[in-house]
Amino acid sequence: MKKSFCTLRQCLAGAALVATTISCAAAQAGEYLNGITWKKPAIVTPGATAADPPSDAIVLFDGTDLSHWKNGERWTIEEGDMIAGKGPVVSKETFGDCHVHIEWSAPTPPKGKGQGRGNSGLFLMGIYEIQILDSYDNETYHDGQAGAIYKQTPPMANAMRPPGQWNTYDVLWTAPKFNDDGSLQSPAYMTAIHNGVVILNHFELKGDTPYNRPPKYTKHPEKGPLQLQDHGNPVRFRNIWVRNLEPAQGEQTRKPFIRDGNKETPIED
Repeated sequence: MKKSFCTLRQCLAGAALVATTISCAAAQAGEYLNGITWKKPAIVTPGATAADPPSDAIVLFDGTDLSHWKNGERWTIEEGDMIAGKGPVVSKETFGDCHVHIEWSAPTPPKGKGQGRGNSGLFLMGIYEIQILDSYDNETYHDGQAGAIYKQTPPMANAMRPPGQWNTYDVLWTAPKFNDDGSLQSPAYMTAIHNGVVILNHFELKGDTPYNRPPKYTKHPEKGPLQLQDHGNPVRFRNIWVRNLEPAQGEQTRKPFIRDGNKETPIED
């Protein structure tokens, strides 16, 4: 069989022809438009770092006072850190869907073991807990370690820093919704990032997070406070802020269509 070879110039010319043909075909293809008129997204100025609050954040603790918290007078501030005291603190502001940023540090030197070491908790809406615990070289039940949705799921990874160092949670929260009769319309979801590591990915909560019974949903207001737990350990907190999350706003002003030059072809259902 006779073999045929092309010269480098012939090969390059052929490749250019193919690329031109594909480019022309793409240029001649129609454009899909969804028919939605979108509201212009709000402009948010980022913080100087990823840990600093953006311009639209509600700052709940900046190291100066506890005025945003109920029962704050029973906790203390030392060197700009909030230290767990007697009873939980509950935010005066309430939130629905939101992004929560919080930094916390387990006591050092570490004392106790398991659930008795550096224990607190962040409760979304005052009901749904993501665990705060010194889980650095400290074994406990997995759905009760740091980053767990308490008694529902462990985190996907243990991203703890040693006691005395600062941990960061960034929590993306989708609040549950209820029908008028109290039945559940849609469950809560949580995504959590611990020290830059994704530990919960849009996890669907089974309900609240009690210690002594199965989780369940009970109708409550659309917004609720944040709560930080007192578990008898002097856990430190700093740099706590929240962003309310609202979906992009748009209106379906016409049916979806394909635009090809001056021709518009509606897409029928």
